[in-house]
Amino acid sequence: MTSSFPPKRLNKYISDSGFCSRRHADKLIEENRVTINGKVPELGTKVVPGDTVKVNGHAITASASNKTERVYIAYNKPIGITCTTEKKVRGNIIDAIDHKERIFPIGRLDKPSEGLIFLTSDGDIVNKILRAENAHDKEYIVTVDKPISERFIERMSRGVPILGTITKPCIVRVESKFVFTIILTQGLNRQIRRMCEYLDYEVTKLKRSRIMNVELGQLKPGQWRDLSADEMAQINQAVQGSSKTAVDTAQPKPQNESAPKAEQAKPSSKNNPSKQLSSTVNHDGKKHLSADGKNKGKKTYYVNKAHKKSSTKKTDENNSKTQGKNRAKLSLNK
Repeated sequence: MTSSFPPKRLNKYISDSGFCSRRHADKLIEENRVTINGKVPELGTKVVPGDTVKVNGHAITASASNKTERVYIAYNKPIGITCTTEKKVRGNIIDAIDHKERIFPIGRLDKPSEGLIFLTSDGDIVNKILRAENAHDKEYIVTVDKPISERFIERMSRGVPILGTITKPCIVRVESKFVFTIILTQGLNRQIRRMCEYLDYEVTKLKRSRIMNVELGQLKPGQWRDLSADEMAQINQAVQGSSKTAVDTAQPKPQNESAPKAEQAKPSSKNNPSKQLSSTVNHDGKKHLSADGKNKGKKTYYVNKAHKKSSTKKTDENNSKTQGKNRAKLSLNK
């Protein structure tokens, strides 16, 4: 039986229990694997005190609302581990970590890829991060099968047509002959691999090194650690404005309304390299080399179209004013 709590939607009730994320809960409900008081409910059904909720025949209860018992960890996923909670899948991430609490991954990382991924027992924050993922950056170290050309870096940074859309402009840096880093603010399926394939390159190694403000650091493959209080505070602050759709959170909220659009569009992560580029990104929409000390000598591309649109709009307004003045002069001459 449930304890006293305000009525809440079934998917949120399930995610609050730590059973799974709200998205996965929706899927379970659609598959008729959830019951309330022995009956199969519909999406949107609310749970009230006294209801008995079961998933696959097993009763669940919502955990404490103050989240004191929630788990938040950073894991260095090795190659070969699958980001799924399905225990029947060999090499699933849950068995690999073997945590004493019921946890699930936030997002995913392809089986042949390695690196940083978050796991938690807090279904609510999973939902918020997934909704807001297009507004937060993730950094990857990528190795390809042949020497990296300037054209390849430029095309990757501008955007590549995959999965029926054009990838968003991103920050790309050459690290060595076969290695580059890329910072994405979206998470299309196998995005980096598909982008490289489109440009006739094959990814031979892919590692995620950072998510938002959290870095992989010294974690070895297969190791995990609890996220610190400071890291969680920054993550909660970043997702507190998360809305119901990814579209609404596709661009970070402006910090200063008087700042240029190009400045407002930058990701706000503490360790975000785009801040290092702020003095080298001009408002002409063209490629530039990084001039900061940390990245000196590395080719960096950052495509910015916001100022170009703003400039075009101002030019049109000026042309309109000029034409108006000319018409006024002609009418006076007549």
